Amino acid sequence: MKNEAVPASREDTNPSLPQGDFEEPLTYAEGGLQGWCVVLGSFCAMVSVFGLPNTAAVFESYFSENQLSEYSPSQLGWIFSIYLFVLFLFGILAGPAFDRYGHRGLVAAGSLVMIASLEILSFCTEYYQIILTFSIMAGLGASLLNTPSFAIIGHWFNTRRGLAMGLAATGGSFGGVIFPFVLQAALPRFGFAWSMRLLGLIYLIFAVPTNLLMRTRLPPSEKFDSIWPDIRLFKEPKFAFCCGGVFFMEYGVLIPLTYIISFSMSKGRDASSNYLLPILINVGSIIGRALPGFVADQIGRFNTIVLTVGLCTISVFAVWLPAGSSWPALLVFTFIFGFASGGNVSLIPACIGQLCDSRDYGRFLSTAMLSASFGTLLGIPLGGLLLGIKNQETAWTALILFSGFSYVVSLACYIAARVLAVGWKLNAVY
Repeated sequence: MKNEAVPASREDTNPSLPQGDFEEPLTYAEGGLQGWCVVLGSFCAMVSVFGLPNTAAVFESYFSENQLSEYSPSQLGWIFSIYLFVLFLFGILAGPAFDRYGHRGLVAAGSLVMIASLEILSFCTEYYQIILTFSIMAGLGASLLNTPSFAIIGHWFNTRRGLAMGLAATGGSFGGVIFPFVLQAALPRFGFAWSMRLLGLIYLIFAVPTNLLMRTRLPPSEKFDSIWPDIRLFKEPKFAFCCGGVFFMEYGVLIPLTYIISFSMSKGRDASSNYLLPILINVGSIIGRALPGFVADQIGRFNTIVLTVGLCTISVFAVWLPAGSSWPALLVFTFIFGFASGGNVSLIPACIGQLCDSRDYGRFLSTAMLSASFGTLLGIPLGGLLLGIKNQETAWTALILFSGFSYVVSLACYIAARVLAVGWKLNAVY
């Protein structure tokens, strides 16, 4: 049976929504030296933006045993959830600013703020100090980098956008692989302060290609004078369901990323071997961020994200929940989950891009990130509250179920968005 392709173009959007008045049809380079250099620059930016949250399990384990040992898992969870909340919340301003003014000022400022935050973090010993530097300052710098780094790819790619964004998104997983190795070697030998300064140096190295390689190609949008996102975009049902999928996906993904080391330690594993778990998640995520992007360009972006969210759901319920103290089962879960969740991360920007004109992309993406920001703010602390249940076996079961059912709701939202677009036709490329 022949597949029915649904174009990823302006026609896919609701004409009643506020779109820019663009008379000229868009053309795309779909690669070339400059286009792939932009992807490389975005990759380097993602190392900085998502390298820290993808190493959250290492930080959570270290903080709980050292300078913040008197704080509960829920309190420690706020460190990482506020970082992501600030990242996505202030990203809603970065998107329209990118559409209107370009990327250079945003990317340069974001790079400097992130490097400075790690240098200041090296002096921090108190909970409130870590919140101010790690969560708020670094999160603010990351917000200035994140949206432009994805939006700029939309200037160069259309039919290959899923692949290009997937390759760029692997930067976050690459950071999640190298940072645990760095911290595992540096923390016992040099201590927390110099380990953070070393991370700051790594961030400086990656900031150079980030700022040199990124270039816009399309003219700025003249239609919108305000840098604020447009809440009216939620009137479009497909966009609203897509944002709902993002919101509940954040609940699901952050639980394993943050608590997988603590889960393994509760089963009697030693700390040194547990560092392998976030590394394995991110190795799987590197493959997962690149391969589904390529597949999405062939079978449809929403079709692919339905598959990857479904795989996350299965991995949580069928592998992590019954794993118990089985180390091989936990290794299998971390790799499968890393692969599937990595695909989700790279596909979200591509799915949003399918719902709008590329010249409005920053505004649409940043508005979608508004919903993600509240998911990231609440997900980890709620998980920490569940770990406060006195019976530890019950607590971990409740935490895993919370992650799994969050994915179930996210999956339902993405299916609803797809059905609204193409109905129940399984062979429709969308």
